[in-house]
Amino acid sequence: MTSTAPVRPDSPARINPPPPDRAVPPTAARSIEPPSPLAARTLPYGFSRNSQILVAQQHADGLEVWISERTPAAAIAEVARNFGALRLVRIDAAELALAISSAYARQDGSAAQVVGEVEGEVDLSLLMQDIPEIEDLLESEDDAPIIRMINALLTQAAREGASDIHIEPFENASVVRFRVDGTLRDVVRPKKALHGALISRIKIMAQLDIAEKRLPQDGRITLRVGGRPVDVRVSTLPTGHGERAVLRMLEKDSQRLNLEALGMGTDTQVRFDKLISRPHGIVLVTGPTGSGKTTTLYAALSRLETETSNIMTVEDPIEYDLTGIGQTQVNDRIGMSFARALRSILRQDPDIIMIGEIRDLETAQIAVQASLTGHLVLATLHTNDAASAVTRLTDMGVEPYLLASSLLGVLAQRLVRRLCPACKVERDGSWHPVGCDACGRSGYAGRRGVYELLTVDDAIRTQIHTQASDAEILAAARATGGMRTLREDADRWISQGFTSLEEVIRVTGGD
Repeated sequence: MTSTAPVRPDSPARINPPPPDRAVPPTAARSIEPPSPLAARTLPYGFSRNSQILVAQQHADGLEVWISERTPAAAIAEVARNFGALRLVRIDAAELALAISSAYARQDGSAAQVVGEVEGEVDLSLLMQDIPEIEDLLESEDDAPIIRMINALLTQAAREGASDIHIEPFENASVVRFRVDGTLRDVVRPKKALHGALISRIKIMAQLDIAEKRLPQDGRITLRVGGRPVDVRVSTLPTGHGERAVLRMLEKDSQRLNLEALGMGTDTQVRFDKLISRPHGIVLVTGPTGSGKTTTLYAALSRLETETSNIMTVEDPIEYDLTGIGQTQVNDRIGMSFARALRSILRQDPDIIMIGEIRDLETAQIAVQASLTGHLVLATLHTNDAASAVTRLTDMGVEPYLLASSLLGVLAQRLVRRLCPACKVERDGSWHPVGCDACGRSGYAGRRGVYELLTVDDAIRTQIHTQASDAEILAAARATGGMRTLREDADRWISQGFTSLEEVIRVTGGD
């Protein structure tokens, strides 16, 4: 097998055409081993992705190369010309794209390793390089060390399913933590001298003012990680030891916007579908920050008919782009509040309105009036359970008789962590977490929802009108509507061995 320098084309347009006397090698059987990250890097990531070609394994008799029906013959010929004998394996294009992303995003590019490369060298002038509007982090191997470190952090966070990245300064160190499945864990501890450079680079990427270190700032970064679009919300805050930054990862994965995938029980889903199919009224989704409320609302909107209905949203910020739906983002700096956006939306002839969060009386009053004038309103609210949503709105100042006439139902929810299937153990008839490398020693991997759906019927409507307490509303809902509490809904996950009793108690607060 001949061995020449690696191919370095950046796009298919730079690939030389195949020699006329060289035939494309025939396909062979696929190896049972997954693609080797080391073998994959025989080719640059950009060339591999754009040409749909992956070096999966290195064998004594040549390279095992995976291709799809989209792979240009010129790309195959170019690889064969540089590396000699090829064993071609043809697979589905979608499967190949995932294999390429996985092979180039393995642990050898982890943030912890890159820290060792950057701690000895920081060139702040390189931080001022312009950032393209969309970049793919896996193609950034030649960037400055501090840039590679941030790229590695973002790539690793996306790979591990982290929802947030915390970069926090302390007196003698800087700490980077990921929030995975709702809990924070340390990832790496750069030297304190690097912290300012990290924050400055993040500010540049988010188009923030790097000279302003006294005030909080908010921005946004649009990236591609392994071919997948990811939005990153950036928030910086001054502290006694420097600025801290929190990066919220918003992966634009439409497959997540599915009530079944979120873990909603079949009976709850049927009742929820009936609520969001009503022509007018208010449906609330409640829970603490990070409980998946907005994702549930997006999943609900994706089930509605967009061709015959005018669906509009007001959000802070827009987390997913929804086809066929008009989405408006709040911007308090220019006076674009929830209330102002809602008033404008009502002049756009909407059928269905989604409100990212009801925060104040003005927004609540507009939502109620919109529901009473023939609109279906979906909104989130911060309360601990479904029944307390009623008293929360009346405490804001919403008239009980208006709320009784407009409210259709309240869905409270939480997210419970799934026991790691690789290390969970059964003791005393129930499953318990252990911890292993696969789950980062936490004993859990992934999350699913638990739900509490309160449907407003005549009995509940009377309770709202007479300003009954949370406990009275809950009792009426259980007596007439058969409502399950969050704790009772979580029992199905315990009985299936999906999660542990300890986790359910931690999340729901149940006994």
